[in-house]
Amino acid sequence: MPLTLVIGNKNYSSWSFRPWIAMKVAGIAFEEIVIPLDTAEFRTQVSKISGTGKVPVLVDDGIEVWESLAILEYLAEKFPAVQFWPANPAARGRARAVAAEMHAGFLPLRRTCPMNMHRPVKRVAMPDEAMADVRRIEAMWADCRSRFGEGGPFLFGAFGAADAMYAPVVSRLHTYAVPVGAQTQAYLDAVMALPAWAEWTAAALREPWVRPKDEID
Repeated sequence: MPLTLVIGNKNYSSWSFRPWIAMKVAGIAFEEIVIPLDTAEFRTQVSKISGTGKVPVLVDDGIEVWESLAILEYLAEKFPAVQFWPANPAARGRARAVAAEMHAGFLPLRRTCPMNMHRPVKRVAMPDEAMADVRRIEAMWADCRSRFGEGGPFLFGAFGAADAMYAPVVSRLHTYAVPVGAQTQAYLDAVMALPAWAEWTAAALREPWVRPKDEID
């Protein structure tokens, strides 16, 4: 049976985007099931397969894995040749650290700039705590690139799990025209140039669902 990834709206579901883009870039075949967020259908269907009642959920021949970072770890074990994590131990440790920091943090940025592919690109007022998140992310990305980024335009050279974890941040920084440095902008451009990015965006723009709490304008 093929892998199945259960996700929410592509326009809004940042957590769904992470394993989806990782699998697409890696060339892993899977089926996707999109269930609109904040609907009775969502609560009924997702609660049957996710202990949290949230997406994404990866289903693999009766095995159910939820939480984006856990899914990426599961995929790394199932497909070792893909190298979702860098082979170098120092780089691998750093990749896991920055991925975990993304999983656990940056709430001010998330609240100020919810992922919204439909939104026209324009600036929004950024509170100090959200800009502090941006500067921390920029510093992390610059450190990863300078220490481990040889061989490609992504955080550790080739696109991997850490890049997948930050893909929604790329969307946020772009959509809300957040001022960033030239090195950060080059990274945003590299991620947004991926065919997988274009595929997700095109699907998101076709969705009819509107989630008012993520429409900050």
